Amino acid sequence: MTNLTGRSAIVTGGFSGMGFAIATALAKAGANVAVGSYVAPPQADRAADAAYYPGADEIERVKSALAAHGTKVHAAHLDVRDSALTNLFFAEAQAAVGPADILVNAAGTTAEQPVCGHSDELWDKIVDTNLTGAFRTTRAVLPGMIERGWGRIVNIGSTAASVGWKDNPAYCASKAGLLGLTRCVALEGAAHGVTCAMISPTWVETELMRRNVAQVVEREGKGRSAEELMDEFRKGNPQGRMMQPEEIAALAVFLCSDLARGITMENIQITGGALW
Repeated sequence: MTNLTGRSAIVTGGFSGMGFAIATALAKAGANVAVGSYVAPPQADRAADAAYYPGADEIERVKSALAAHGTKVHAAHLDVRDSALTNLFFAEAQAAVGPADILVNAAGTTAEQPVCGHSDELWDKIVDTNLTGAFRTTRAVLPGMIERGWGRIVNIGSTAASVGWKDNPAYCASKAGLLGLTRCVALEGAAHGVTCAMISPTWVETELMRRNVAQVVEREGKGRSAEELMDEFRKGNPQGRMMQPEEIAALAVFLCSDLARGITMENIQITGGALW
């Protein structure tokens, strides 16, 4: 098993889905873990995109779940679209769990909206979260990693980085951009013991996916339920199933290990053989 004892990790989007699965796997491997997610106020409008926005009550749930593995834990609100809030979160995380050796950028959102009728506000929200947010968090930790001579950055991408989807232009553009950022960070860190790689899954069974599928059903209609459409996706995969968050987490933990020091600048797909 991969042993990350003594390492400190930050996971964005870490309250649910792939982010929470990765944070859990890192804690099981011995790492101290700080997780941040956008905690929406009760009156917030969540309808525009498909993201899952946890409430403030979930902070303690996440802390307790991760602390059960015996490592240091920090969990708090994080808005990667805001540089000041991002820097504040990272300073608090360092105080709680130590300087970041590992960064996993799992914060993300999407929406079913073609170019026609796409608002600037929705485009900016998706790109700022998925791409610019990862830039902000990387900028916060990369200098320290370079100075200490060791670091692992894992970006959670998507097959959307290389395959289009007609109703997801902002999402596809953001993930393609994230791959470009991954490659640049990998080169910047290569001489200093810092790696950067991207994991690009197909559909993964998460709350974000369920909400996205619900948007597809609402837009296209055709008499299908969200669960029926999810079943179509399962049957359309060559393995006849949906990828699970724990599969993404297992690869992420390996990429954070010393054994993976030669794996950088890569876009690793987990698809079960699917193109999307």
